[in-house]
Amino acid sequence: MAAPEQTELLEADPHWPTTRTSVLRDAIGIGIATGAYGLSFGGISSTSGLSVLQTCVLSLALFSGASQFALVGVIGAGGNPMTGAATAALLGVRNGFYGMRLAGLLRLRPRWRPIAAQLVIDESTAMAIVRESRPAARLAFWATGISVFVFWNAATLIGGLAAHALRDPRTLGLDAAAPAAFLALLSPRLRRREPRAVALLAAGVALVSVPFVPTGVPVLLAAAVAVVAGVRPTPEVPPDPAGRPDQVPA
Repeated sequence: MAAPEQTELLEADPHWPTTRTSVLRDAIGIGIATGAYGLSFGGISSTSGLSVLQTCVLSLALFSGASQFALVGVIGAGGNPMTGAATAALLGVRNGFYGMRLAGLLRLRPRWRPIAAQLVIDESTAMAIVRESRPAARLAFWATGISVFVFWNAATLIGGLAAHALRDPRTLGLDAAAPAAFLALLSPRLRRREPRAVALLAAGVALVSVPFVPTGVPVLLAAAVAVVAGVRPTPEVPPDPAGRPDQVPA
């Protein structure tokens, strides 16, 4: 006999078993792809001067690929660790925007929010916001976040230990795995003209600003473009005299 929660889900979404299987399959696939990216980080971090233990703690505590690469990149280039930390913090600001979007979508109980906050990343956010129901969004968020967390940290350890055998992991193209996975998640959101225009404008602003601003700021400028596009007032469509509110009179 099905549990009450399962019965409610089936009533709300008759295709729930298929949805659940699809979400879990995609979450595991994203975790594996991002894990390959973690191999690159573990190797680069260790060759930048951090110990294997420091590298693993960084992945466990910070758990933000772009921020982690920014931090070890500055350290590896001989920069001040505080400068690297500031750059990592700038790149991590986008997760705050993600959190605001997810708070209203997931509506988690207070006791789960500190754990969920650690899993607010590009992949878990993208997987959650494309779902058509709250249960599916919650499952996508938790499954993707946990999958990426497990594979990312395991790969960080392996990459750190193998750093001496593989001096430059980027030669295998592992550093492109996570961006490619995120673009694959983003593509379904770009089928309409307006999201495509916003994405192109944000990317253009980021690319143009790269030579003129510190590392991490182009990401914030691109995020600002998306935020402005999201909060701008939408013109109301006047109702049609024939009773079809979706039609605009000439």
